Amino acid sequence: QVQVVESGGGLVQAGGSLRLSCVASGRTFSRYPMGWFRQAPGKEREFLTVINGIAWSGDSPYYEDSVKGRFTISRDNARNTVYLQMNGLKPGDTAVYYCATPRSNLRLPRRVEDYAYWGQGTQVTVSS
Repeated sequence: QVQVVESGGGLVQAGGSLRLSCVASGRTFSRYPMGWFRQAPGKEREFLTVINGIAWSGDSPYYEDSVKGRFTISRDNARNTVYLQMNGLKPGDTAVYYCATPRSNLRLPRRVEDYAYWGQGTQVTVSS
């Protein structure tokens, strides 16, 4: 069974940086895309970025406009880990951040419903 575990959240001042990590286990990590989402109180879960599995590794990661240029996704297949480097954080980035992966090898999936396996979430709070 696939398990997904995020870590690295915390409290940071506006303009600061954080790096989130996510470990996925239970299947061949490198084959599948990995995505990051976030959910603020009272809001729907929001897609942020995705990186392909090895079959589509020639594609660049995809970023939503809200984080493009500030956030960077990367993966280390040897460590079964995907990272989200977050720079230039704003109070509006405050949310619970989730890592997720689909059941199959989709190409740059961007919808919540594309993803089958989710982590428990990690809180990111940005103070002004």
